[in-house]
Amino acid sequence: MSITGDVPAGVFASVADDGPMTAARLHGVQDLRLHHEPTPVPGPGESLVRVTAVGLCGSDLHWYTEGGIGDATLRRPLVVGHEFAGVIEGGPRAGTRVAVDPAIPCGVCATCRTGWHNLCPDVRFAGHGMLDGALRELMAWPDDLLHPLPDALSDADGAMLEPLGVALHAADLGHLKLGAPVAVIGCGPIGLLLVQLARLAGASTVVAVDPLPHRREAALRLGADHALTPGNATPEVWEELAGPGAEVAFEAAGNDDAVLTSLAAARPGGRVVLAGIPDDDRTSFPASLARRKGLTLALVRRMNATYPRAARLVESGRIDVSSLVTERFPLSRAEQAFAAAVSRRGLKVVVEPGRP
Repeated sequence: MSITGDVPAGVFASVADDGPMTAARLHGVQDLRLHHEPTPVPGPGESLVRVTAVGLCGSDLHWYTEGGIGDATLRRPLVVGHEFAGVIEGGPRAGTRVAVDPAIPCGVCATCRTGWHNLCPDVRFAGHGMLDGALRELMAWPDDLLHPLPDALSDADGAMLEPLGVALHAADLGHLKLGAPVAVIGCGPIGLLLVQLARLAGASTVVAVDPLPHRREAALRLGADHALTPGNATPEVWEELAGPGAEVAFEAAGNDDAVLTSLAAARPGGRVVLAGIPDDDRTSFPASLARRKGLTLALVRRMNATYPRAARLVESGRIDVSSLVTERFPLSRAEQAFAAAVSRRGLKVVVEPGRP
């Protein structure tokens, strides 16, 4: 199961290929291989988790198509995947279904002590750098990051709590106001979750923008009042739909065109929340537009202690994550799962390691 990558030979250490557990490791650009590996052994304060569902995120696609993300590059065959749920095997919590927080902050630095665990400079993150992620059958993970799943939530719902957590964190940074108009630029899973959160927070009008028809349709189904193509998101249209503009514009596409659309959508004195991750680790925009409007920019770094809130929102039926999952694959077809995600033909692709 391999596609030739462009990473020079000799860069990676060898990977053991004998054992009872299957893992999908990324060796280079579009070079994903199945390996049979030993079962992980939990350390102190950890439990063994049998992975049941893994959502493929846009950041996973950066690893797959570019061999890295931001300033992090592939240094060894890496198991990606950080949106996941599973079942605890062994110990006092054996059999408990859990959603798994993929971030392991140090907990002792000044940033952690002030409550910004997502900004910890020494954070370790599943499927990033040197820490293997969830595209495998079993993994050992810290007990305090294993959040019990309500019975009403499926395993795939549990995996979706991670992107919902990111959307919640973005909404917090947006300082949503009751009765104010909101714009969401980019209607992938994060954007569609932001559409729902904006509606739940009492936005007077929610305007979604995306180039793909099926994503605009999903935005309307999930609570947007209007869904525009980028070409139709003109200043005249914003004035018609949102008066002086959106109180907050969420950018969830990861490209400069989306950033520009977000700046144009925001009202003077408004906020623009950048949640997308650009391909080349750079974001640019016309400074004059942002300066004349006096906009406040906020950048999203993953999430911060949002799992309990996310679970309650889904369990109560206030937020729909189930309909965002449009394709499912077994671990043996992980390569096809990535191809489906890269094509953007649906919404969220989920890999189910226990599925035959």
